[in-house]
Amino acid sequence: MQIRRIAQRVFIAPILIGVGIAGGYFIAPSGQSDATTAHAQAEAHQSQKWYCSMHPQIIRDRPGLCPICEMKLIPMPENLAAEAAPRELIVSEAAAKLMDVQTSPVERRFVANEVRVVGKVRYNEARVKYIAAWAPGRLDRLYVDFTGTTVRKGDHLVSLYSPELIGAQAELLQAAKAAKNAGETTSDYLAKSAAGTLQASREKLRLLGLAPGQIEDIERSGQPMTHLTIHSPIGGVVIQKMASEGMYVETGTQIYTVADLSQVWVKLDAYESDLQWIHYGQEVQFMTEAYPGEPFTGRISFIDPVLDPMTRTVKVRVDVPNPDGRLKPEMFVRAAVRSQIAQGGKVMDPELAGKWICPMHPSVVKSEPGDCDICGMDLVTTESLGYVTADASEQAPLVIPETAPLITGKRAVVYVRKPGTEVPTFEGREIVLGPKAGNYYLVESGLQEGEQVVTNGNFKIDSALQIQARPSMMSPEGGAMPAGHPHGADSGTAGANHKH
Repeated sequence: MQIRRIAQRVFIAPILIGVGIAGGYFIAPSGQSDATTAHAQAEAHQSQKWYCSMHPQIIRDRPGLCPICEMKLIPMPENLAAEAAPRELIVSEAAAKLMDVQTSPVERRFVANEVRVVGKVRYNEARVKYIAAWAPGRLDRLYVDFTGTTVRKGDHLVSLYSPELIGAQAELLQAAKAAKNAGETTSDYLAKSAAGTLQASREKLRLLGLAPGQIEDIERSGQPMTHLTIHSPIGGVVIQKMASEGMYVETGTQIYTVADLSQVWVKLDAYESDLQWIHYGQEVQFMTEAYPGEPFTGRISFIDPVLDPMTRTVKVRVDVPNPDGRLKPEMFVRAAVRSQIAQGGKVMDPELAGKWICPMHPSVVKSEPGDCDICGMDLVTTESLGYVTADASEQAPLVIPETAPLITGKRAVVYVRKPGTEVPTFEGREIVLGPKAGNYYLVESGLQEGEQVVTNGNFKIDSALQIQARPSMMSPEGGAMPAGHPHGADSGTAGANHKH
């Protein structure tokens, strides 16, 4: 019995050993397969991204909570989790709609800029005349005895008694008598001498303020005038009265100031940031409190070369016709200077392109060089005053909407939607901006015509790149977020504890 048990053990042992070896053969490959599967799952887990369905710009490497709304993050689809360039952001169509991303094309167009300024109506200094005494004497009569009176050219203003003027008239009468007697003699020398004396006497009276007709009347009557009547040299309004009846005046004493209000100035205060859009000869439209809703127009005739250090503004003078006299000095006005901008930020005015203009009178514009019809000065080219030439008037600048660029310091960043992608892909790009004109920025470099730039939602795109420590508006080179501001990136618990 004992011998049988020993034999059974000897027979069964090899069988168990074989089964054990076979079992080990099959178990070992199975363990390796599980390890490979676990490694693959770990890699898949690492490549998996999670994002917030309410705030698509929140993207994490592991599940957790959104730091904004504390909702659970959901897995991102594989086509959205693809590796993007450092400056690119890939989102789904639904996410782009949720982020309210809107784009506009980069285009070439002439944009309009409007500069709004304020100012006042002033006298036209070139049309202000002083009425002064041409000879010493006594003011026996002032025909205009208060300011504000409207006078016409040639109206009598003052009756002046002057002993000097009476003496000069007596000299005229004696010279006239001598010339007449000399004409009856045969001496040419005496005749020429008497004629010269007579002409000198006439010129003296003319310089004392007598008109040629008055001098002729004196010679014809043979009697001197006891009073000199001073007439208005221009038509206008008496804005100052500096004398009273009975006063004794000297030569040059001012009696009245008369201003012609058929032409007035409007002086505007323009900020230094707006000077690039303001040029000599531009048309200005303005309105007044007295006539609401009724526009007036004029042309810029002068831009002050000196900036006011207190207000940081520059005086801009506008010549305005005022035939009906409705515009009155000291009226408050609100004006707008509208400019059409061409390439290089130059002002384009089709009426002035390639023309010649007077530097003193902007109303004088000619197609060829020449002289001003008013002052005789040489005309200058409008190009020298900042206008585009006739050849460049059709070259529209490259522009983008004002909401497209994110500007910080000297940098300007835009986000461009890449064409030909399955899902919305936005690329950050630094560009060089020109001046701002109206609702647009002129683009110097960095964009091409036809590209789609983000005009709404660009801050959300930029914040998503910032959260991922990738190049953005605030971090040109990218990098980790500052310490102590995790935004819940480490875990769901961190996201839950970080509340906004």
